[in-house]
Amino acid sequence: MLLFVVAVFNLNVVPSIAANGGVTIWLWIISLLLFFWPQGIAVIELAHRYPGEGGVYLWAKEVFGDFHGFLSGWCYWTNNMLYVPTIMLYFVGVSVFILGSSHADLADSKPFALTASLVLLALLTFLNILGLGIGKWINNLGAIGTFIAAAVLIGLGLVIWSRFGTTITAADFKIPANPRFVLHSFGVVCFALIGLELASVMGDEIRDPARTLPGAVAWGGLLSGTLYVAATLTLLISVGKSVNVLQGVVQAVSGMAARVGVNWISVPFAVMLSLAIAGIGSAWIGGCARIPFVAGLDSYMPSWLGNVHPRYATPYAALIVQGIVSAVLVILNFAGGAGVQETFQNLLSLAVVLNLIPFVYMFVALAKFALTEPVPRGHYSRTTLFVAGTSGFLTTILGIALVFFQPQQTTSLWSYEIWMVGGTLFFIGLAAFFFFVYGRHKVPQQVHVATAASAVQASEARQEL
Repeated sequence: MLLFVVAVFNLNVVPSIAANGGVTIWLWIISLLLFFWPQGIAVIELAHRYPGEGGVYLWAKEVFGDFHGFLSGWCYWTNNMLYVPTIMLYFVGVSVFILGSSHADLADSKPFALTASLVLLALLTFLNILGLGIGKWINNLGAIGTFIAAAVLIGLGLVIWSRFGTTITAADFKIPANPRFVLHSFGVVCFALIGLELASVMGDEIRDPARTLPGAVAWGGLLSGTLYVAATLTLLISVGKSVNVLQGVVQAVSGMAARVGVNWISVPFAVMLSLAIAGIGSAWIGGCARIPFVAGLDSYMPSWLGNVHPRYATPYAALIVQGIVSAVLVILNFAGGAGVQETFQNLLSLAVVLNLIPFVYMFVALAKFALTEPVPRGHYSRTTLFVAGTSGFLTTILGIALVFFQPQQTTSLWSYEIWMVGGTLFFIGLAAFFFFVYGRHKVPQQVHVATAASAVQASEARQEL
């Protein structure tokens, strides 16, 4: 159960959602019912039918064919090149509080934010190339730090509510007259609830998954949903709708700590949360670099992407490419005139689109099983598969569509739409190029893939000793 909570609960995106007001609470509830629970059913069903490694890549490939598997794995991989920079920017926004709240405005400085985020990105990429056992402790650091941050945030919120009450009224939970900003948040909410596909990686390590997974998903979802709703409410109670998407959590904790006379907690909290964010960023950098091995992408991409470092046995080529692409995306946004918060929102929004595409395949697969199999051979009945597949598919498509609505942190509708539409077409078009054009002129190197994967796994085993 805690594995799923760690995978799903992501405090980084809560401020950008809470900035749209109390109505976002309803979005959490709707998404939990119509997206998260169907996601749990899809993961359990697909992991039961196709227990091998590969997750979203393997499932789409087995059900719909090679290209769809490639596209699913490609989107899952490339979305991280957009998401990782948002973690770097979030780190910058939080870490400046270590110098004191009077330096909080430093995070809005484009030169400082750009330099600091690129330096951190380069450092974490370098550490992942070296290995150094960070694969074991960095995940624990990020997860533990996030839970402590959530506990402190929600705990202070309860203290403030019990002592001073709240200024939130029923009117704050109504749909605003201009709901476009709220509509955009729906896709981000769905994005925040992603993570159960981790079960496909851990399937061999879970005892009796057919029996334990459903209960773990149910309780993990309930706990994750409670944490998300509680964190959102706390930000609204302490800061209101003027939540800074990068500094909202520390902003809220500092403000509440001052009200109850524990100002000293702000700096230690900022230090702890900064380390946690760096840990999460490092884990994503290292994890998504290994997706080309799991998905078999090097059958359709340059073989040197599968190169493993001769000394550290890490996928250094893929790590370097990821770091360069992420850095270029950050620089392009800043060069286009976007501010720090706008750059964060642009990168996050495009990451949402790409990350939700594999889930379209997952939910359509459920509906296909329900409609084409006389007797379902999986874990769930035909009715359950059809309802979950239909609900999840429609909710995912809606989430993808609504994220194209302009978020309130952006200044130009046209530049945002050009970024979103152009970015989506670019990444999908690039996937089609590698599969249909490049892949036809390259001999698959299955032995190389297995060797690279084995080397990476051997490295990770040594790191855990």
